[in-house]
Amino acid sequence: MFLNRVTYTFNNEITLRPLTLPDFVKNEQHSPEWFSDNIAFIEADMKKIQSQNPVVTVVIPAYNEEETILRTLSSLSKTISSQEIEILVVDNNSSDKTADLIKKSGARYLFEEKKGVKHARTAGLHAAKGKYILNADADSIYSPDWIDLMTLPLRKDEIACTYGRFAFFPERNTSRRFYFFYESFGDLYKRTNQKWKDEAIYVYGCSSAYRKEQGISVNGYEHPAGSNEDGYLGLKLREKYGQLKRIVNNRALVWTSDRRLIEEGGAPIAFINRLRKVFA
Repeated sequence: MFLNRVTYTFNNEITLRPLTLPDFVKNEQHSPEWFSDNIAFIEADMKKIQSQNPVVTVVIPAYNEEETILRTLSSLSKTISSQEIEILVVDNNSSDKTADLIKKSGARYLFEEKKGVKHARTAGLHAAKGKYILNADADSIYSPDWIDLMTLPLRKDEIACTYGRFAFFPERNTSRRFYFFYESFGDLYKRTNQKWKDEAIYVYGCSSAYRKEQGISVNGYEHPAGSNEDGYLGLKLREKYGQLKRIVNNRALVWTSDRRLIEEGGAPIAFINRLRKVFA
């Protein structure tokens, strides 16, 4: 089982991406200091949604994320869901203030000493109280509808795993319009690439969901060298339990900072680098 094998067709459904930032993203665009100063409000909102008997557990690995973790938790604290949920953050042995911020936010805290996202997600999987596991990242912004959009399809027995898409919001002066075209090109590339790539490579850790019992039964995030832990889990779940389902509703988009693109030398340079990979 390798992720580059041609075994399944890719979901052809395409949804036009947002040209501008939605309000729930704009509302979370504050400095880390602002979130620290307002952590009591995050805690109050978090307590409203946290359940002792959840159906869904959102698992967030975090390693030295003091700059972004409160923004992520602030967005999740505004979740609107028809289900009982818990937000579980796995501190992957951080050396900054990440642990302290998690504990003050009202989210459930878990410590995992062994570093590596595989170990953090595995710890979260086994500690989760919910029937359904929903993966999230510590540097992203989530829609109030995200949890239900990603997990309610799992009520159908034939769906083994859902996975979503992500979009960029600019930290600096890059136009959202640029990212609209950048992401739309990526969607087109994935659609044309479906004949050569396995759908499971698009199961991302920032937005994917599955049943806890089934995840444990396939040995969770263990994966062979050269493969991705999230995609490989999706592949194992599909082969044993059912289908992968891509969620294309824009309210399920995960919004992530463009900081990594900026680190490559800027968004246009990152775009050119990816174009070269495509044509290579």
